[in-house]
Order: sequence, then structure tokens, then C-alpha cells
Amino acid sequence: MKIMREWKFLRKGLPESIYVRAYEDRIDLLRAVIVGAPSTPYHDGLFFFDIAFPSDYPHQPPKVYYRSHGLRLNPNLYENGNVCLSLINTWDGNKNERWNSSSSTILQVLVSIQGLVLIDRPYFNEPAYAKVKNKSNKYWLDKSNAYNEDVFALSCKTMIYVLGKPPGNFEGFVSDHFCKRGEDILAAVKAYRDGHVIVGYYRHDNSSSSSQVSVSDNFESNMNKLCLELKKAFRRELKMPLDMEPDWVAENEWKQGILNKIIAVLKWICE
Repeated sequence: MKIMREWKFLRKGLPESIYVRAYEDRIDLLRAVIVGAPSTPYHDGLFFFDIAFPSDYPHQPPKVYYRSHGLRLNPNLYENGNVCLSLINTWDGNKNERWNSSSSTILQVLVSIQGLVLIDRPYFNEPAYAKVKNKSNKYWLDKSNAYNEDVFALSCKTMIYVLGKPPGNFEGFVSDHFCKRGEDILAAVKAYRDGHVIVGYYRHDNSSSSSQVSVSDNFESNMNKLCLELKKAFRRELKMPLDMEPDWVAENEWKQGILNKIIAVLKWICE
């Protein structure tokens, strides 16, 4: 049976950063999680996919649903859960890129999502920008970096949602993952917020670039809020012994509060 052969491929070929589990009474349904890779804005995140084998599988590709939590953090992954990928015939592609009933596998689908979708520069997955010839041009790099800021912020929100309601059969996995990676995630948030490293390229050795990186005011504000939300989620769900407010967040929120009061007074005087 083709589905049983698929399981053999998965057991032998799955990378360490992809995990798959099946329902006990439904071998035609799978749930997979891909751990965001280093050197991408998805690093340390958990991205879940539900997979269903159609009745005429493998003549038709599997149905793949992304658990998005209503967030669009990649051109290929939609808020409604649609996954846009040539291999599952949800996007146009060359004949050799589309589903082949005699050779294509679930393993290829998962590795393709990891290697072609959850990548370092997802901005260029957008069809309008996919054919940009000089992606190292400053204009396009700035566009890509700004997109990565948004992606990382959405990835952090996804972490919070996953922590609050882990997908079935992965509760222990989610807890163990964030217990191990929580401190690094918070350190990355701080490094990106302070402009020590380009978003997506934080390394777990706490190293940073020699020059300051420019980040938007909106991104700084998002990182302040998300740091607090992540810490609360880690404390609530994982019982991690983390301070509720790191000094750098508290200080900036205090400054912003003073600034808001000054602005309010000035508006009142000018009325």
C-alpha cells in the first residue's frame, strides 16, 4: 500500500528538524511540524501542517493545510491555511516540479516546504519579485529586510499561539522545544530590537555584528510588546523562571510613557 511505503520513507529520511505523527485510527491523516531553520526569520519557531491522503492517492497529491492562526508570514502560506507549492499542484510550475504519482512523496513535500518556503529571504517568494535579477541591490535588500522584520514578529506571535494551545499529539514536544529554546528566542528579540544583527541572522553564541543595523520604529515597538508577551507565555505555560520585564523593555516603555504625557500636555496648551 502506497501510504505504508510513505511511512517507511519518512522513518528513514526525515531531517532532524521535521517531525511527523499519525492518528491511531486514521493512517490517511498526518500532522507534521517543521522547526524554523537558523539564518532565517523563522528560526526557533514551530510551524504545523495537517496532511490528508486523498482516496485516489497517489494519483492525486496530498492535501496540505497550514495551521496559520490567521497570520500570513510567507507568500506561500495563506491565512486560511492554503499552502502554495508546485509539488502539490497548488501553484504553476514546470512539469518536473509538479506532483508525479510514480515518484513524488510526502517526504519531498515536507522538505520542499522547509527548503523552498521557510527560507532566509521569503520576500522573493512573492511572484512579483521572484524574478528580480540583482537581489543584492540595496533597494531590494532593504525591502527584503523590512519583510523579514514583519515575518519574525509574526513568527513570535505564532509561538505564543502554539504555546497557548499546542496541536494535538504535540503537547509534550511544544513544551520541550520552548523550554530549550526560550532563552535564545528572547535574546534574539533583544538583539534585533537593538539593531545588533539583521533580523533572521541571530546566532545562539550571542555574537553580533560590528556595525549597528537600522530597524524601524514600528519594529522596535513590536519587539518590546512581543518580548513581554513571550515571557508571560513562557512563565505561564512552561513555568520558566524569567523576570516579567527585562530592564531594556521597562526603560523604553517608561520613556514612551513620559513622551506620551508631554505630547498630551502640548496638545492641551495649543487648543
